[in-house]
Amino acid sequence: MTSLPSNPIDQLFEWTARGQKAALATVVSTWGSSPRPPGSHLAINESGDFVGSLSGGCIEGAVVDAALAVIKTGKTQLLDYGVTNEMAWEVGLACGGKVTVFVEPISL
Repeated sequence: MTSLPSNPIDQLFEWTARGQKAALATVVSTWGSSPRPPGSHLAINESGDFVGSLSGGCIEGAVVDAALAVIKTGKTQLLDYGVTNEMAWEVGLACGGKVTVFVEPISL
């Protein structure tokens, strides 16, 4: 079993040093109740492996899916999840808050 770094940025360095494509998702704003503050990170590689947390597990699956598209296209995405978003319940963000996440491709 391989031990993964607990820091998403360190993990990005490891993946990209090995030639893997990756993306970084960052919480850029929150409103109301949200599990993680702005600046929280999730690192995702082209295989769908990830390290970090954006919401304590509420939206990570949806963000990983978006990150895989970002890795493939090279185009950034700004994602909104919250109480007015129908997807909030679908992805598990039932805490009554709003989270905005910026997803960008990362390469050496």
